[in-house]
Amino acid sequence: MNIDAIQNGIVIDHIPAGAGMELYKHLGLDALDCSVAIIKNAHSNKDGKKDIIKIDAEIDLNFDLIGYLAPNAKINIIRDGILAEKRAVSLPKTLTNVIKCKNPRCITNGEQELDQIFRLTDPEERIYRCIYCETKAN
Repeated sequence: MNIDAIQNGIVIDHIPAGAGMELYKHLGLDALDCSVAIIKNAHSNKDGKKDIIKIDAEIDLNFDLIGYLAPNAKINIIRDGILAEKRAVSLPKTLTNVIKCKNPRCITNGEQELDQIFRLTDPEERIYRCIYCETKAN
């Protein structure tokens, strides 16, 4: 397998094995007009297996979404073919417009202009609750 090196772009590393396609979809990477590579089940000394996403452009990323779907991911910013910046993500304390409240009586389901905001209530179990109705997210 041969995947070109990135000259200017982003590498999302240490994505849990099998979660790369979900992250690709939720980040809207299919709409980009640049090369995007998804490497599934790559060998990892730390995790056993992992997914990697390479984006051949510098774009704005939703770090809350990445932290929610892949809390141990690392974001590598590449400029002129060299690692310029490395960022770690973690579970965000709040999520805004990343997930939707499943409670049909929640105000967010009747008032479309309201943001869907969830607060992390149990970091160990990764439990988020709607700030309006306290419903637990999936």
